[in-house]
Amino acid sequence: MSFRDMAFVFTPTLDSKEPRSARKIHIRRLYDVMHMCIQKNDFDRATRAWTVLAHCKEINAQAKWSTSLHILSAKNPEDPQKAVEFLRVMMLQHPEDREPILTEMILCLITAEQHRDALDELELYLPSFPYQDNAVLHVYAGLLSMYIGQRTSGPSQFDPALLRSAQTYFERAKVLDPNNSTVESFLQKIQKLNGGVPQPTTEREESDDDGLEVTSDRPKQKRVRTERKSKNSIFD
Repeated sequence: MSFRDMAFVFTPTLDSKEPRSARKIHIRRLYDVMHMCIQKNDFDRATRAWTVLAHCKEINAQAKWSTSLHILSAKNPEDPQKAVEFLRVMMLQHPEDREPILTEMILCLITAEQHRDALDELELYLPSFPYQDNAVLHVYAGLLSMYIGQRTSGPSQFDPALLRSAQTYFERAKVLDPNNSTVESFLQKIQKLNGGVPQPTTEREESDDDGLEVTSDRPKQKRVRTERKSKNSIFD
């Protein structure tokens, strides 16, 4: 079997047609090499292969931001801020992918234990479209509110304001995704923390033909760069 006739493993574009020129064959081979290096955790070679591919006009490197993010995160596990800054740039360059990009940014911040920063990002974007209709982002905001509000003096004590905020986020997520069992379980947990009595939220939701308006009178929390993971936390 010749080099030209060997089967390809990965497809770099949505076009599934077989390449007809030597250049396109080499690009497909290099793309396969890059992914094989990623699977073998050989990110130095994967980076070199991706650098070459990114300069090929046949490859839309910016559209494949998830590949760049994976390699960048793997090469800099001790410095997740590089991945966060990269995702900020991608949000500006790819507005059509801003929801999944924001989700990845939140996960990067949580991995870096920058929980307050992650919640700040969600509080910034969630009131606006299209993020306000994303149930997953509301779930993250609820979980982060509970985690930050959990006092270190005991495993079942929470800041009342942040607990109400978490309830609001979970209730919004339940409206968007009624079958989400995670949301229901945390709403039940909040009800138990409140002594079995549902607490009214401090946010008002009004729906009309033009969309949803959400206003909040919850005071902003002071921004903290890092949050220490406490024992018996909800993320354990």
